[in-house]
Amino acid sequence: MSLHRETAGSAGGLYFFASLAFVAGSFVLAWPWLSGAVTIPWDAKAQAYPQIVFLARALASGDSPFWTPNVFAGFPQIADPQSQIFSPPYFLLALFNAAPSFRAVDAVVFAMLVLAGLALIAYFRDRSWGPAGALVAAFAFSFGGSAAWRLQHIGEVISLCWFALTLLALSRALSRASILYGFAAGVLAGFMALGRDQIALLCIFILAAYALWHLLDGPGFWRRLRRALPPLSAGFVGGVLTVAIPIAFTLLLADDSNRPGIDLEEAVRGSLPPFALLSAVVSNLYGVDGPMVDFWGPPSSLVWGETEINLARNMGAIYFGAIPLAALACAACVLRDHAVRVFAVMALFMGLYALGKYTPFFDLAFWIPGVELYRRPADATFPLCALLAILAGYGVNAIIARSDRAHVKTGALAVALLFALCFYIALDKGRLAQASGALWVGAVSLTVALVALFMAPALMRRAPLLGLAALAALMTLDLAVSNKPNESTGLPPETYDELEVKSTNETLALIRDQLAAHAAPDRRDRVELAAVDYEWPNLGLVHGFDHDLGFNPIRMKLFTDATNAQDQVAIPEQRTFSPLYAHFRSPLADLLGVRLIVSRYPLERMDREFDPKDFKFVAQTKDGFVWENPRALPRVMAPGSAQVVDIDKMLTEGGWPDVDFTRTVLLDAEEAGPLLQAPPGEAKIISYRNTEVVVEARSTEGCYLVLNDIWHSWWSAQVDGVAAPILQANVMFRAVRLGPGTHQVRFSFDPFAGLWSQIWKR
Repeated sequence: MSLHRETAGSAGGLYFFASLAFVAGSFVLAWPWLSGAVTIPWDAKAQAYPQIVFLARALASGDSPFWTPNVFAGFPQIADPQSQIFSPPYFLLALFNAAPSFRAVDAVVFAMLVLAGLALIAYFRDRSWGPAGALVAAFAFSFGGSAAWRLQHIGEVISLCWFALTLLALSRALSRASILYGFAAGVLAGFMALGRDQIALLCIFILAAYALWHLLDGPGFWRRLRRALPPLSAGFVGGVLTVAIPIAFTLLLADDSNRPGIDLEEAVRGSLPPFALLSAVVSNLYGVDGPMVDFWGPPSSLVWGETEINLARNMGAIYFGAIPLAALACAACVLRDHAVRVFAVMALFMGLYALGKYTPFFDLAFWIPGVELYRRPADATFPLCALLAILAGYGVNAIIARSDRAHVKTGALAVALLFALCFYIALDKGRLAQASGALWVGAVSLTVALVALFMAPALMRRAPLLGLAALAALMTLDLAVSNKPNESTGLPPETYDELEVKSTNETLALIRDQLAAHAAPDRRDRVELAAVDYEWPNLGLVHGFDHDLGFNPIRMKLFTDATNAQDQVAIPEQRTFSPLYAHFRSPLADLLGVRLIVSRYPLERMDREFDPKDFKFVAQTKDGFVWENPRALPRVMAPGSAQVVDIDKMLTEGGWPDVDFTRTVLLDAEEAGPLLQAPPGEAKIISYRNTEVVVEARSTEGCYLVLNDIWHSWWSAQVDGVAAPILQANVMFRAVRLGPGTHQVRFSFDPFAGLWSQIWKR
């Protein structure tokens, strides 16, 4: 469907102008973040930002980012989807910026959103769907829906951006039988898949449906298949080359991680309540952008009763613009057109998927391979809103091309009914006064949208540049008002002062001073940040000190079994203990070298048997209490004797033998071999880097060199240049057996050799 009778050159000019208008509007919409007035909060800062800073620091120093000692007693970053190592935009930022700021990291998200919007405009141009529709689709895709309201989930947002770029490349590969575009589509889809999130999985379903729809589109299947095979094959090759190694690392990590299987009962706790969809009609209807106490939308149990749904309030917010919504209502009859049928069908699929337990559909979808890996059907609102943006853009084009104002009148009735439902819900739940401001804004926005669509056909015929400028201005104003920064998407940078690379936070300064005061050749003490605040657990990744815990949904199983570490330790209830690490005073805490414990709360709240006499009180800062553990052991030790224990039993039942760990090491019977019984030796750290630790050890009769970093099969050791086995010592650490004399021991992390070894053994 073309816009109207124009030369190809003039049509191209209009698409170019639409692109410029979109970029200009994007700059306005992103300005609160780009100016530094606000920054993307929550997970974007607490989880993603430290990972990016760690990556940048490692690259700038010539160190490897494949392993970090800064969290969980050591962790394989190369296998972690959160590490950003395989995210091209963030890897490039880290490569060229040794200390990326909040604004720099936020700017990458908005740059990707702009690229995605431009890709949609190019997609519309390829199909002659009209520059006005392309412009509306780009704004709705990039600055509306879940991409706007869940901006803090930057990994998922970037996965969605890769989807738009992949769709453009795939469509050109199929329509032009282009091997080059096919290969590009495969690589771009690979970048999307490397997000390793549910959005990437669902977008892969959409792209697969798109390719299949192309092949089954009417007569001539075999001819289309012959034309499509070369580009699709090239895409397969490009995708495999992009994802094979990173995905293999992640799968092996998953096998050896805490990540449990997710059953249907658990998954549906992340379902989207149907009435949450009304946020597409009236932005902030439910008070999402204000204080938590003002939120009254589903699944708030105070208003809606017990729903057994576990969703953050912003996960149900999907406002993507009044003009797109009105266009969908006004042009609903054309959304089954042949040209967009696949998008309409997949939008229905995503809508039903997002609703989870509220329809029977998800019970069937849960058995699709890959779906069982994720716990939140509501994540489908990301691709749902993307598809609705495309359909809305097509609807705008239909209204303009057909100049049928009867559609607008019919759509106005549908919009009025939807708005009336919003009004009724607010009234019925006793929240009309609270929602009145949002309802007024919604009423004005929807009225302006309907007027704009009513006038669009004539304006686009007579003054298309003015028409595009008007649409861009209206979309920008609407989204700037209704999707403005809020508690979920934009907070003052000062909120996260302690995460700044050059932070002057007093608690951080105290931690540095205390660690420096106890520095020694054999030491690299750890810190525990127990229930300080949401953004604190990954602080070590930013500032280069070692935290015994961290913030990550994935932890190695050995570490989790030994410590019962949760994915986050922001509040006291998240600081849980294990049989082996039953209290703050524990042999495992000493072995970990936990020198300092920092908490906003009294430690008795987390450990009822905490005795202040066991620790030294250091100070109280604005962030909390600081305690010192005087029993913290060195990072490297050279005990001369060994004792055999049942590690599995210790992990399950707890209990430590009464030994001096500087003199005796605990080994599992299966790998202990002949036990040494000698005096302890001496050890000191010569060099400590992310993926290489060099230690010098000296003993008269032989000893065990113990490195109190977590044992992992991808680490290897050399003693004086000769390979030596690494023993699993003291339940979860590394040890190497040495003969008499002075030796240099080099521990090296080689994930590629480890990957190949594990694959070969299978």
